[in-house]
Amino acid sequence: MTTEPVTAGAVERGAGPDVRQDEPEHLVLHARDVQFDWSRLDLHWIPGEPFATHVINVLHLLLPEGERWFVEVFKQAVPYITDDRLREQVLGFIGQEAVHAEAHAGVLDHMHAHGLDPTPYVEQIAWLFRIVLGDRDLTGRRAESWLRTRLGIIAGIEHYTAVLGQWVLDAEELDRAGADETMLDLLRWHGAEEVEHRSVAFDLYMHVDGGYLRRALTMGISATALAALWVRGVAFLVRADPYLRGRVDGRVPRASWALRDGRRGLIPHVSRLVRAVPEYLRRKYHPSQHGSTSQAVAYLAVSPAARAAEAAEQGVSR
Repeated sequence: MTTEPVTAGAVERGAGPDVRQDEPEHLVLHARDVQFDWSRLDLHWIPGEPFATHVINVLHLLLPEGERWFVEVFKQAVPYITDDRLREQVLGFIGQEAVHAEAHAGVLDHMHAHGLDPTPYVEQIAWLFRIVLGDRDLTGRRAESWLRTRLGIIAGIEHYTAVLGQWVLDAEELDRAGADETMLDLLRWHGAEEVEHRSVAFDLYMHVDGGYLRRALTMGISATALAALWVRGVAFLVRADPYLRGRVDGRVPRASWALRDGRRGLIPHVSRLVRAVPEYLRRKYHPSQHGSTSQAVAYLAVSPAARAAEAAEQGVSR
């Protein structure tokens, strides 16, 4: 990565959604071949908070298939890119997303080992991305239109992943709650890279299409689908959890619990997720207006997994 020197201590956490004035420019995106050891991870990795744990665990169900789909769609878009810098960013994005998918897939194996079989829900997600949103037998302009629509959907989803990435970088309540350090590193490494490359999907959509109507419609699809899949995913995990069997502290989870845990800072607050839609729909919107690249770069400089990956890469190159 080529950027100005940024240290973790120089970045103030929790400074809000607006872009900072001292943001590094011209980042060169590259994949970090991270590895995580889940052998000591508890199924409820936020101690005493199984509901909040599973709200975040939904990401592990959604992301592997979703990010593999991102990679395939972006590969199809590469021939349409006429800007060399954007092509470089898109190729870096593809590399990072491919690693993200595999990193989260490892958590699914860990769930299975603890008696929680994620397969039924993951198979539904695979059907959504591979069949509903997958390649179709189209040619010419119809094929190009389907590609542009899918790029618009990805741009909308990437707005949300950047919001979530910034949230987890700021989420000090997870540290205070005693959340598992390895899981926090996975989430913050991934979140930092989402913030780092938050503009790529939007810039690609604007380069290939740029139409506001398609941008608005595809954001509607993205936001609606994410909300529905997240709610269903939490319900699935609570039911499939062998220690909970559909109940937390003897009670069936309620929607109000998400508001409660959002106020406590253990999960993203619903209001922040709702606010992401009008942000994106502003005609002058650009992803660089939200989130902190410098904070993301600072975390990647101290992330145990990212540092180990960098050390391994340097060892191989010698």
